[in-house]
Amino acid sequence: MLRTRFTEEFGVEHPIVQGGMQWVGRAELVAAVAEAGALGMITALTQPTPEDLAKEIARCREMTDKPFGVNLTILPTITPPPYAEYRQAIIESGIGIVETAGSNPAEQVAAFKPAGVRVLHKCTSVRHALKAQQLGVDAVSIDGFECAGHPGEDDIPGLVLIPRAADELSIPIIASGGFADARGLVAALALGADGINMGTRFMCTTESPIHDAVKKRIAEASELETELIFRPLRNTARVASNSVSREVVAKLADGAAFDDVRELVAGARGRQVYEQGDPELGIWSAGMVQGLITDVPPVGELVERIVREAAELIRGRLGGLLGVAD
Repeated sequence: MLRTRFTEEFGVEHPIVQGGMQWVGRAELVAAVAEAGALGMITALTQPTPEDLAKEIARCREMTDKPFGVNLTILPTITPPPYAEYRQAIIESGIGIVETAGSNPAEQVAAFKPAGVRVLHKCTSVRHALKAQQLGVDAVSIDGFECAGHPGEDDIPGLVLIPRAADELSIPIIASGGFADARGLVAALALGADGINMGTRFMCTTESPIHDAVKKRIAEASELETELIFRPLRNTARVASNSVSREVVAKLADGAAFDDVRELVAGARGRQVYEQGDPELGIWSAGMVQGLITDVPPVGELVERIVREAAELIRGRLGGLLGVAD
C-alpha cells in the first residue's frame, strides 16, 4: 500500500484520482473507482440540473459506501449554469470532497470550506497553483501539457511542471496529464507529487459509461493522435484527432472566428460520440497517454494492477539500483 499526504488527508486508500470528465463522470464509473480504493469524481455539469446532480450522488451512494467527490468546473459561457445551486446541491448531499477547475476558485472555496468540504483545485501553472493555495484550497491537481482537455497556454510538460509545483507549494499535489500505469505513478511520486489523476485511462475501463467502440479507438490510438484546438483563441483544448477536430484546427489557423466553428465543436455532438460509438461525430477529449493504453479492464483490476506494480517497481527495479556501500 502506498501512503501519501493525499491519502491521509483525503481519506482514500490509494493515491489515484479519477478526475471530472464531461459526459463520463457518472455514478457507475465513480462508484467503481471508490470501491477500488481510489477517489472518483462525479462531473456536476454532466447532470442537466442541480436536482439531477443530487439524484446522481444518491445513485452513486447506492453502489458504494466509500468516499467519492464531485467535480464542478467554472468556464466562460454565454449562458452560465446556476453554479450556486449546484454548489448547494453538493453541500446538501453531504459530499466531503470537491474538485474545482476553470476560473479562480475564490467563490468556490468561500462556499465549500465553511461546509467542511475539502477542495482539490485543478491548475495548469505554478502561479495559478500558488494563488489557489493562498485562497485556501486543500490540494491542487497540476495539469501538464500532455493532458486531455485544457492544458493552459504555457505548454509546460509534467516532467518540469510537477517538480516546479512541488518546490513551491506546501499543500498536497496531484499530478495530472499523461498517467495510465504504475510507471507513471512511481514517476509522479519521485517528482514530488502525492498522487496521480487519470482521465483517459479511466475512460478505457469496463464501467466507463461510454460506447465500447470509443474505448476500442482509444486503446488502438497512438500518442500522436490528438489535436490542439482553439490555440489561436488562447483557449487551447487537447482532443482526439478526427476529421472534425482537424477541420477546426485548419479553419482557425486560416483566421476563422469561433462562430465559424461553433457547430463543429458543439457539446451535443461530443456527447453523441460517447453514446453512439462513432468517433467521427464530433469533438471529444483524449490525452496523449492513449499511446500507453492497450486494454479495457474493470476499474478494480486496473487500480489493483497499478498499485501492485508500483510497489514492485519501488522495491524491485529501483531498489536494485542502489549499490551497497563498501
